Amino acid sequence: MSIWDTLSGRKSSSPPAPAPFDPTTAQDASSFLSGPSMPDPSLLHPLAGLNQDTLDYLSLDDTALDTTPGSRSALPSRGWSDDLSYGTGTTYLTALTVGGAWGLIEGLKKTPVTAPPKLRLNGVLNSITRRGPFLGNSAGVIAMVYNGINSTLGYTRGKHDAANSILAGALSGMLFKSTRGLRPMMISGGIVASIAGAWAVTRRAFFS
Repeated sequence: MSIWDTLSGRKSSSPPAPAPFDPTTAQDASSFLSGPSMPDPSLLHPLAGLNQDTLDYLSLDDTALDTTPGSRSALPSRGWSDDLSYGTGTTYLTALTVGGAWGLIEGLKKTPVTAPPKLRLNGVLNSITRRGPFLGNSAGVIAMVYNGINSTLGYTRGKHDAANSILAGALSGMLFKSTRGLRPMMISGGIVASIAGAWAVTRRAFFS
């Protein structure tokens, strides 16, 4: 307060000094994080409120399954689209794995043992990436054609049996090599028909 304020009797307008801080009255983070305005943390999870009864791929309606005789397999199927997806995907991954193993063995045989480690590794990786995708893509294309023909035969005849599988395998194998001449067509058709026949017998033995 200045001297003039003292003589004139004017009161000072300065605010009063704040009260000292008392640490015992401080609130921790839980006091405002657990209030009614905060959402339930469990509701923030990406899968919160998930109901598996309403999801088609978790609960498969038995009435929607394919009821054609002989269509039962390792996985439940709702028709040709499921067979196409399962068959093509499984065949591609299997052939990709076999092709990768083939390329690994081939790369180890072709690369000299005395070659530097980096050169040996490069040769093995080149063989794997050459054989694996080649065999996987070829088998995937054959599986797509096979499933299409097999489903058409099953729909036409009203049943799925070994005859459908063998005929579909022969046709798909011949179609795959149709640009190479008659002899490669017959060889390819025979190989795929044999594999399809073996699969039909296995499926009948384990899933019928």
